[in-house]
Amino acid sequence: MATVSLRHIEKVYPNTEKKRKKGEPLKKSNLKVTDEGVLAVEDFNLEIADREFIVLVGPSGCGKSTTLRMVAGLEEITRGELYIDGKLVNDVEPKDRDIAMVFQNYALYPHMTVRGNMEFPLKLRKVPKAEMVQRVENAAEILGITEYLDRKPKALSGGQRQRVAIGRAIVREPKVLLMDEPLSNLDAKLRNQMRAEIIKLRQRIDTTFIYVTHDQTEAMTLGDRIVIMKDGQVQQVGTPQEVFDHPANLFVAGFIGVPQMNYYDARLTRAADGSYTVEVQGASFVPSAAKQERLRNAGVESQDIILGVRPENISIATEGPVITGKVDVTEMMGADVHVHVSNSSGDTIIIERSVLHASDALRIGDSVSFTFDGDSMHLFSKATELNLEP
Repeated sequence: MATVSLRHIEKVYPNTEKKRKKGEPLKKSNLKVTDEGVLAVEDFNLEIADREFIVLVGPSGCGKSTTLRMVAGLEEITRGELYIDGKLVNDVEPKDRDIAMVFQNYALYPHMTVRGNMEFPLKLRKVPKAEMVQRVENAAEILGITEYLDRKPKALSGGQRQRVAIGRAIVREPKVLLMDEPLSNLDAKLRNQMRAEIIKLRQRIDTTFIYVTHDQTEAMTLGDRIVIMKDGQVQQVGTPQEVFDHPANLFVAGFIGVPQMNYYDARLTRAADGSYTVEVQGASFVPSAAKQERLRNAGVESQDIILGVRPENISIATEGPVITGKVDVTEMMGADVHVHVSNSSGDTIIIERSVLHASDALRIGDSVSFTFDGDSMHLFSKATELNLEP
């Protein structure tokens, strides 16, 4: 167990892209390219507490795995300082950092048994035989793989192999356990099971976790705090609830939450008395008192905005301020129905509780009106895409 401190960490890769020929399409990339090269991770700062579970999450190519590999020592740090348990480890070899890593593809030795795979890192460290056996059996019991100790990896399922890979990491009793998308190769049912296993594991071992995933469900369920990245930059750090309730910008708002937040072009108006209203598609909505106060304290003036509302906060209504549209698609999702409503401004997803009688259900082509309350609105600057509430 240990604290981990990343201070102004950056990773620059050489720009190997050839000069573009005339007429050749431009490759899309939002990463910064400098004279030095491609900036894959930019000014990454994070203080991780002892035994904290941190999740780095973001789309493919955002720099999260590169950051993890720099902590592991598998990638050289271009700039910045990395401390583990208060010790600067930029130039410390991976084997001497007292960390362990679980990879996406398990990386098990096929010719060794489960026991052999789990014992291997202990043999390299010349751990006494009796202690080695004890550590392996304890880890196997924690992970529920005791009965598989004499089998080889090819005789195991994907979930069992991943348990072995985790077991091989935790027998070392590392200060920091790094996990790089460990569940991405599993099917949906196994991913759910393994998420629960990792939560249980976290309660039973005294280790600091740094976990990388592109799956926001994993991030929200596993992390004490989550770090949302995009194009090599940190967008927001916070608890899952903080990030969900108060996204720092438009990207975070759209990335966290399933289905994705609905967006509308709108106008925020500040009256002479300091009160605010939001005009959207001909309807006028009043932000809650708490939102009004935060906007006033931030000195927000009248402006064009992007209004965000989560699908679960929208309800079918006929009275009050409403927006109208037509039903495009309805998706039965067990206890809920996802209703896709379209109008001239785009598509809106509404989550409604499942109705008991088919005669009450909304049908494709039906006209429908919907509304939302003043506390469920998220207000983003159209110019900067930042949340207007501090």
